[in-house]
Formats: sequence, structure tokens, C-alpha cells
Amino acid sequence: MGVTLFVLILIFPILLLAAGSLMGPAELKESYGSVLYGSGGELQWKLFPLYPTLKAYLQLLLDSPDFFVMFWNSCRQTFTVLAGQLCVGLPAAWALGRYRFKGRKLVLYLYMILMILPFQVTMVSGYTVLSFLKILDTHWAVILPGIFSTFPVFLVTKFFQQIPDSLLEAAKVDGAGTWEVFFRIGLPLGMPGVVSSLILNFMECWNAIEAPMTFLKTKSLLPVSLYLSNITANDVATAFAASILIMAPSVFLFACGQDYLEQGILASGLKE
Repeated sequence: MGVTLFVLILIFPILLLAAGSLMGPAELKESYGSVLYGSGGELQWKLFPLYPTLKAYLQLLLDSPDFFVMFWNSCRQTFTVLAGQLCVGLPAAWALGRYRFKGRKLVLYLYMILMILPFQVTMVSGYTVLSFLKILDTHWAVILPGIFSTFPVFLVTKFFQQIPDSLLEAAKVDGAGTWEVFFRIGLPLGMPGVVSSLILNFMECWNAIEAPMTFLKTKSLLPVSLYLSNITANDVATAFAASILIMAPSVFLFACGQDYLEQGILASGLKE
């Protein structure tokens, strides 16, 4: 009973959001007018609209070109970051997880420190570097810092460390080279960590706000996570619908990769 109540409390805002996206202007004003328009009266919490309509979704999808531009920007930025992390982060995680070299633990500790630093701490230095590279106000200003994020390296390293040495030695005895061992043994066995890393980083990039606001000035380059800031109280139904559509990819990936995420969280808490 307690768990059910806790879950209902967590999803209650989402239910209100979904219900609001299906309300017409008159019903929205009746339910939330005291908050949105300062019209006075009591706030009414409705989980089921009396007259459901898809007008807000149709208006957003058919009459809002800015939404499509920002949505495509988010797709381009997010998937480029994830592809870059696969190319850069996985080999780095394999090296830190399987090779023993001088200064290895120091590198791991540095990764941990950099991972917990908030964006505000690295904002000025990051802005300076991007300005020096002359990529401010371009998609690369958001993509490059994301590609070299420390989190996927830290997470996947834990999975690679758990691979038995005997298995890798047997592969080498059979004539497998370094990269063959990595692709045929390391990646399949570390796939839960790779998938959980991709899901978590997708959510981080898809919902990024601070980095795009800092490094991007041209409106046509902004991601969809900043779309809601352009909506006024008169378009609250559109805001509800946009929130649902923006949230849908993250919820879908989380539902599909929940088992991998649990394994990733458990692995990241293991001591070396």
C-alpha cells in the first residue's frame, strides 16, 4: 500500500500534464485560470478532461515549425554525442578497466572528480576553450563537451573490470588480437553497461538546458528542451502537449532499458 501511494504521488504531475494536454481553452481556464491568468477562484485538479480534444497536439505538430526545428536539433545533437561517446568512451573504458599501468588509479579518481563537478564550475573554462576553437554558437559547442563526458567511461569501466582474465587469456591463446578481443569479448560482456550508459546520457543530452543556453545564441540552433520557454500562458495547452512529446522518448528508452539500468547502477557501486 505504501509503495503504491508513493508511486501515485510520483506520477501525479505526469497525469495532470497528460490531462491538461487534452483539454480545450475553456476547460483549461476553468481548471487552472486562478494560477495562469490570475482570475481568482479555486484551482481544480482534473485527471480526466470533460471534453477531451487533440487540438493542442494538432496545433503543435501542424502549425508550429519552430517545434520541428528544435526537435531536429535535439536529435542531431543527442545522437551525435552518443555516437562520439561510443567511439571515444568505450576504448578509454576498456583501457582503464583491463590494462594495469602507472597512474591508472589516479586517472580513475580524476574521472570521478570531473564527473561530480556541476556545469557551473566548468562553464567559464568550457566557454573559453570553445571560443578559442571558434565553435561557439554552433552545434559542436554542445556536441564536443558531451562526447568527452567522463560518466560513460566511469560506468562502463566497472563492467570491463568484471570480465575474467582467464577468458581474455584464452582468446589471446587462440590467436585473437587486441581489437578482436575488445569487439568479440569485451563489448558483448559489457553490453549492459554500454546500454545503460547510452540511456542515461541520452536523457542528459535530450534534457540539456544550461549548456545550450550558454553556448548557443542563434534561435535556429536551440534544442527542443528550450522550446517551452517561448510559450506564453495563452498557449498553455500547447505547452502541456509539447511537454508530453518532449518527455516521451526518454520515458520510452527508460522503460525498454530498465533492466540494463539496474545492472549499471549495481556495477557502478562495486569497489574495485
